[in-house]
Amino acid sequence: MRYLLAGILIFSFLSLQAQIDKEPLPDPDNSTIKVSTGKTLIGKVIELGTNKPIEAASVQLFAVKGPEGASRDSLISVVLTKANGDFRFEHIEFDSVKVVVSSVGFSPATIASVFASGNDQSTQRQDIGNVILPREAQQLQAVVVTAATPRMKLGIDKKVFDVAQSLTSKGGTAEDVLKTIPSVSVDIDGNVQLRSGTPIIYVDGRPTILTLDQIPSDNIDKIELITNPSAKFDASSGSGIINVILKKDKRRGMNGIISLSGGTPQLFRGNANLNLRQGKLNFFVSGGYNTSESKSKGTSDRINKVNGVVNNYFNQQSVNERERNFKSVRGGMDFFMDNRNTLTFSQGYTQGNFNNNESQKQQYLDINEMPVRLGDRNSKGGFEFKRNSTQLLYTHKFPTENEQLDVSMNVNYGKAGNGTVIVNNYYLADGTPDGDPQRVENTGSNKNNQWTIKADYTKPIGENKKIEAGARSFVNNYESHFGSYAVHNGNMTKLPLSNDYKYQQQVHTAYFTFTNRIGDFGYQLGLRGEYSHFSGTLLDSARHFGYTYPAKLKDIWDALFPSVFLSQKIGENSEIQVNYSRRVRRPDFWQLNPFIDINDPQNIQQGNPELHPQFRNSYELNFSNSYGNNNNLLLTLYYRNTQGDITRYSDTLTAEQYAKLNNSAVDPNAILNTFINANSSNNYGVEFTLQQNVADGLNVTPSFSMAYRKVNAKVNSLDLSNNGFNWQAKLQANYKIKPENEKSVFNNTSFQLDGRYRSPSVIPQGKRLETYTINLAVKKDLFKDNKGSITLGVNDLLNQNKNGTIYDTPSFYQESYSRWQVRTIRLSFSYKFGDANFQLFKRGNGDDEGGGFN
Repeated sequence: MRYLLAGILIFSFLSLQAQIDKEPLPDPDNSTIKVSTGKTLIGKVIELGTNKPIEAASVQLFAVKGPEGASRDSLISVVLTKANGDFRFEHIEFDSVKVVVSSVGFSPATIASVFASGNDQSTQRQDIGNVILPREAQQLQAVVVTAATPRMKLGIDKKVFDVAQSLTSKGGTAEDVLKTIPSVSVDIDGNVQLRSGTPIIYVDGRPTILTLDQIPSDNIDKIELITNPSAKFDASSGSGIINVILKKDKRRGMNGIISLSGGTPQLFRGNANLNLRQGKLNFFVSGGYNTSESKSKGTSDRINKVNGVVNNYFNQQSVNERERNFKSVRGGMDFFMDNRNTLTFSQGYTQGNFNNNESQKQQYLDINEMPVRLGDRNSKGGFEFKRNSTQLLYTHKFPTENEQLDVSMNVNYGKAGNGTVIVNNYYLADGTPDGDPQRVENTGSNKNNQWTIKADYTKPIGENKKIEAGARSFVNNYESHFGSYAVHNGNMTKLPLSNDYKYQQQVHTAYFTFTNRIGDFGYQLGLRGEYSHFSGTLLDSARHFGYTYPAKLKDIWDALFPSVFLSQKIGENSEIQVNYSRRVRRPDFWQLNPFIDINDPQNIQQGNPELHPQFRNSYELNFSNSYGNNNNLLLTLYYRNTQGDITRYSDTLTAEQYAKLNNSAVDPNAILNTFINANSSNNYGVEFTLQQNVADGLNVTPSFSMAYRKVNAKVNSLDLSNNGFNWQAKLQANYKIKPENEKSVFNNTSFQLDGRYRSPSVIPQGKRLETYTINLAVKKDLFKDNKGSITLGVNDLLNQNKNGTIYDTPSFYQESYSRWQVRTIRLSFSYKFGDANFQLFKRGNGDDEGGGFN
C-alpha cells in the first residue's frame, strides 16, 4: 500500500509539472517574464539608509486599466530581484503600469510608470531607478524589535494563540501551553479536552505520533484552535482541532535562539533553533533535551454493594515516582524554485525513555470498617521509544492572485519497548502473610507507521468568490507484542493477559467548498466524503475485529459530512456567524481491543470490539467584536447532538472474569472499565472570551464557559443516563514595565499571572470533581537590544492541582483522587542571535549568480 501511495504522489507531481510547463514562466535567470511584444521596464531595490541591494524581493507588475478606483488593476507578472537588487520586465504590452515591491522585514513600495505613445525605441524602455524600502522595524544584527502583538487573535472560524507571550509555559511542553488556552482543559495525565470532548491534535496541520509532553514549548510558534471545523477538515474532528505550529523563520541571513531551563523537582531542559535564508534556499534546524522527575499520589475509597446494600469497604493509597527523558531534533529546507514553485523537506526525530516505580497500600474492610486483609503492591517498569517524521511539501502559485495548489506527503514511523515487574503481598489483619507473594512480569514492543498524502487546491473567482477542493489518504499500520507471565518458585506461566495484535486503519477523503460574499453577507457551503476501514487481528487467536464505513451503498450517508457557514458584518468591527457541520468519531484501537490492562489491579481496563463510530451534528452562533486598541470580544453559543456517543462504562468483575485472570495479581473486587455506545448525548454551551488592554502595559484575557450535558445510555436493563451543568473560567493578566528611567533595573520586566478553575462535570455513572490552579511568571529582558531574557516561573503556585472522580452505581460507590507533584519552579534563559548579511554561499559582485543560489 505504501508504494502505491508513493506512486500516486509521484504521478500527481509529474502531472502537475506537465501543466506548469504549459504556463508562461520566468527565464532561467529568474529575472524576466516574457509575453509577446512591447516595452521594457528595469529598476533596482535597495535598503533605506544603507543603500544595500535587497535580494529576492518580490516585484509585481500591474497593468493599470483605468482611473484609480474605477476598475481593478490586472497583475501581469512577478519576479524576484537578483543578488545586486536588479529586476527587469520585458515585452510589456500596456502603456500605463505600476510596480509593487515587497520583502520580508521591509515596508512595501508602489511606483507608477507611463510609457510614451508611438514606436520610438528610446521611449519604449523605462528605468525607474532605485526603489528604496525602509525597514518595518528597527533591526539590529537580524534581531527585529517590533511593537507587541496580541497574544490571541480571535476569528470566527478559529482562534490563534501566540506562544511567545505565554510566560508561564516557558521551558515547558505543549501541555503547559494548552493549559493556558480558553475552552481547553488538560488533566494531570496529559489528557486534552475541548468543550468536554477529545479534539484531534495536529502538528503543522498533519497527524503525529508524538504526544504533547514530547513537544518542547520553545519549539512552538503558535496554536490554532478550531472549535467547529468545516468540510475542509477531517470529519473525525467532531470535538474540534488543535493545530500545533512549530517555529520556522524565513528572514534573510542567519537567525537563531537558544534556551536553557532548570528547576525543581529535578528539571532540566535545553533547546536551540537556527534558521538560514539565502536566495532560493531556507534552512532550518532545531534540537532539544528534556529530563525531569516527578512524584504522583493517589487515593481511592470504595464502598462495595450487593443489591444496592453496603457489603464491605476498600481503600487504596499509591505513590508513583516517575523519571522522563526526551531528545529531539528537527531540520529541513525550503527550496524556492522560482516565483511560483516552492519545495519543502523536513525530517524530525525524537527519542525518549520513562521509568516508573509505583507502590500501593491496600486495605480490605468489613461492613463495620474493620480491617480484614491488607495488601502491599510494587510495580517497577520502563518504557522507551524512537519516533521519526518525514515531510515533503510542494506549493505552486498560479498567475491568478491567491490561486494555489499544495501537494504533500507525511510519514510518521517509530518503535517502542517496555517491561514491568509487579509484586503483590497480602497480609491478614494481624500482619501475618496471607498466601505466597504474587509476581507478574510483563514485556512488550510495538512498531507503527503512518502515511498521509494530500492535495489542496484554492481558486478565487472574481472579487468575492472562492472554491477549495482537495483529497487525502491516511493509512496507519500498528503492530504490538505483549507477554505477561506469572512467576512462582522460579517457574513462569504465560497468562491470558498476553496479547499479540496488529491493525490497519485507512481513511480516504475528498472535499469541496464554495465561498462567496455579497456586500456584508458571506457564506460557505461544503461537502466532505470519507471512506474508512479499520481491521484488527489478535495474532494468537486469529480473532478479527473492526469496521467499514460505509459498508454498503445504502449507508452512503455515513460517508457524507456537509458544513454550512453564514456570516453577517455589523458595522466596521463586528460580525455574526451561524454554522453547522456533521462530524464522526471513530473508536481507536484501545477502545476496540479486548486486551485487559492490569496496571492498577483495582481499576483494570478493557476495550470493546463491538463499538461503532459515533456521529455528531454541531451548531454554533458566534458574535465577534474588535474595538479600541487591539481589544477583542468573542461570544459563542453552541449545541451538539451525538448519536452513538462513545462513553466509559464501569462495573465490578464477575466471577467468570476473575477466574480468567487467576494468578494475574488482580483483586476479586476490581472494577472493570470499558467503553459502550450510548444512545445519544446532547451538549449545550456558552463561551465568553475577552482580550482587554486595561492600561498602558497591562492587559487581561478572561474567559468563561458553561455547558449542560445530558447522556442517554442503557446497558441491558441498567440505565446509565445522567445530566448536569459544568463551567470553567480562566484568567491571564500581563503587565510590562515601560522604560521611564533609562537606568532603572525594572525596565523591560514582564509579569504574567495565569489562573484556571474547572467545576465538577457529569459523566455516565458519576462525575468529575473540580480542579483549579494558579501559575506565576516574571521575565526580564537582558543585554543590548533585548537579545536575551531570563524567566522565573512557578506552576501550580498553591500546590492543589489534582483530578478527582466519583462513580455511583448499584454495585459500588468510589471516590478517587490523583495528582502529580506538579508544583514546579523553573528558571529559563534564552538568547537571540543573527546576522542579516550572513551568506552560506559566497558570491561575486554584479550579476554573479553565485552558483545559482539567487
